[in-house]
Amino acid sequence: MRLNAQELAIIQSGADHVGMSVAGFMAHCALAAARDQSRTAAAIATDHDILMALFGVRRQFGWAGSNVNQIAKALNSGGDATHLDAVLADLQRAAQAVQRAADRVENRQEDRAV
Repeated sequence: MRLNAQELAIIQSGADHVGMSVAGFMAHCALAAARDQSRTAAAIATDHDILMALFGVRRQFGWAGSNVNQIAKALNSGGDATHLDAVLADLQRAAQAVQRAADRVENRQEDRAV
């Protein structure tokens, strides 16, 4: 099994907390997950579904950014965009909401690992 430094640190912390070796802790956790497969699968599926939805929204933000670039081009050519500030503020709030949601999912995954 390959882990990045952050994942290993989380697992090491969990193992230390209960007085087990990393290998023993990982074996115990894997067996617990394997014994309750429906719950484990549901948790993984839920997080996966949320992340896939967030990735889709991120793509949509990319498209919105392209549209904003087109608006900027129009403005630089002497055109007008009366509601540009409101649109940009809405995009910023939406981007922050997506980031907060992604952070919550990531933190939940880290909490489960500990």
